[in-house]
Amino acid sequence: MLEAKNVDIMISTHYLIKGLSLTLNKGDKLAIIGEEGNGKSTLLKSLLGVCDYATIKGSLDFKGNRIGYLEQSLSEENLQKKVYDFLFKDDEDYYNKINKFYKYLETLNIRDDLLEQEMSTLSGGERVKISILNLLLEEYDILFLDEPTNDLDIDTLKWLEQFINGENMPIVYVSHDETLLANTANMILHIEQVKKKQECRHTLLKIGYDEYVENRLRAIDKQTQIAKSEKREFNKKQERLREIMQSVEHEQNTISRADPHGARLLKKKMKSLKSQEARLDKTELTEIPAVEESINFAFEEVDIPKSKGIIELNIPELKIGEKTLAQNIELDIVGNTHLCIIGKNGVGKSTLIKLIYENLKNRYDIKLGYMPQDYGDILNNYEYVLEFLADKNQDNITKARMYLGNMNFTREEMTSKISRLSNGTKAKLFLIKLVLEKCNVLLLDEPTRNVSPLSNPVIRRVLRDFNGTIISVSHDRKYLKEVIDEVYELTENGLSKINYLD
Repeated sequence: MLEAKNVDIMISTHYLIKGLSLTLNKGDKLAIIGEEGNGKSTLLKSLLGVCDYATIKGSLDFKGNRIGYLEQSLSEENLQKKVYDFLFKDDEDYYNKINKFYKYLETLNIRDDLLEQEMSTLSGGERVKISILNLLLEEYDILFLDEPTNDLDIDTLKWLEQFINGENMPIVYVSHDETLLANTANMILHIEQVKKKQECRHTLLKIGYDEYVENRLRAIDKQTQIAKSEKREFNKKQERLREIMQSVEHEQNTISRADPHGARLLKKKMKSLKSQEARLDKTELTEIPAVEESINFAFEEVDIPKSKGIIELNIPELKIGEKTLAQNIELDIVGNTHLCIIGKNGVGKSTLIKLIYENLKNRYDIKLGYMPQDYGDILNNYEYVLEFLADKNQDNITKARMYLGNMNFTREEMTSKISRLSNGTKAKLFLIKLVLEKCNVLLLDEPTRNVSPLSNPVIRRVLRDFNGTIISVSHDRKYLKEVIDEVYELTENGLSKINYLD
């Protein structure tokens, strides 16, 4: 249904993909994974012919199939449209699709009163739902989905898994949701930038996600052990040869001139040893594998007393403008709790997190770190990476560079404008900021959503081991299981503590 042969994708002179050949058939569910900024979205756009900043070479054949495309973020033009106008060309188009429309409206739990709202006024999850609905109203043969899981509530994530698995059409998707990847993918395309992002490589296998990760880790471990063993043996041979050469050199320096025959033998022996040295230097050793997702960061020791009062909320009405989202919200947080708020899209979770931020930001007895859902809320105040992290303090700049390196930032990225970074790379910037500022209270709105699924296990481990307070919003099911102690559900009637069982 789709065939690509020897496809190269370049930005300027830098390859993102080289020599990709791919065939998609009915029932194929191809997950594209890779680190932040590696070009996953660019790959989708390039295959569709809608990327104006990359050069693509090679052969592409869609065999006459209609392709539906879910963009990662909406254009400014679409954001200004009312939901109705975004979904339908005109009233006739509405009546042609009315049966499908109401079926999926209920399935996706979309309120019909949203039709008259502008797309820009919707929550992040509501925009994604409307965008998915827009695809479902058409008759497509293949779907390309760029981050379809972003901001979706847990019920919709589960529906999306069922949809992907239940469709016979090929579906190509980029996602950071490890649970969805594990439950749906039967093909993996892993795109990488290795050797300080100077070389690209890709791996394409007809295999499930969990099996791919397990096999990859096993292969990396095996190659690492072989490389270390070979290096140890090489060092031993090199040291032994050096000792023999030093011994022969000493004999040459001390041999009597009255023994020309012995001198010739020593000279011949040294020549043989140098030949051995040259052969040894040409030995090709197994390299320790270049693994781009091997990020490394950790919080310095922080401590919050278990009796420490963090926040006590009593909100009669949670509102956006004149619209009431929820009522009677009560929340009392004490000590080093790891807490997460879940709830359906549009119920006001991000609004509540912003309100908590306003309550805590001027406190002097805690060190607050904030990671908003919309990174621009904070990052738009800064132009450059190091400006955001270090604020021109030289000591902080040195430390920031070290952490950036540990997060696999290149030298160019360290000094670049923030606007040029991918969303996943921006997410890493916030994590570094939290560490550098030694925050002991973290306010996190979807902390794992834009980060590679291969890096997220490290982030979850670091947050799990964090000794301070975490107040978060997330729909990441692995994050909820591995990091969180207390889960609260936000509904229109308020907050209630629940026992989260996926």
